[in-house]
Amino acid sequence: MNKPVHYLAAAMLTLTSVVALAHDYTLGSLKIDHPWTRATPGGAKVAGGYLTVQNNGSAPDRLIGGSSEIAGRVEIHEMAVKDGIMTMRPLDKGLEVKPGEKAELKPGGYHIMFMELKRPLKEGERVKGTLQFEKAGTVAVEFAVQGVGARDTGHTGHKH
Repeated sequence: MNKPVHYLAAAMLTLTSVVALAHDYTLGSLKIDHPWTRATPGGAKVAGGYLTVQNNGSAPDRLIGGSSEIAGRVEIHEMAVKDGIMTMRPLDKGLEVKPGEKAELKPGGYHIMFMELKRPLKEGERVKGTLQFEKAGTVAVEFAVQGVGARDTGHTGHKH
């Protein structure tokens, strides 16, 4: 094999890897970047979901809920420190995404709660779900399942 073919093969493998990792979705003026969750131990009844929503439009919208094949219910939650104690609460009105801004759902902050899990989540799989926005409507997404202790998407050099 000559050198140009080696370079072409390497470039194709690199591109395939990037495409396999990246999974972004668009719904109107909203861009949803890399939904992910963590693997869960057997018997777990809840799991968190994480992603970034960029609002490229001129009007605010709200992430108000969703659904998933792996959960009985899907809610939007917030974790925050109140009086020195970490608390978690559902956001009954959802999470606002202002025009020109980005909402980050990540461990320790805003997140999606998969309630009443139907089965354990296994690292490396993808689980189907939908996200429901107040104005833009519903979009189908897949959540990449990372390791049990994952703190981020596993992307290196990928900015949110």
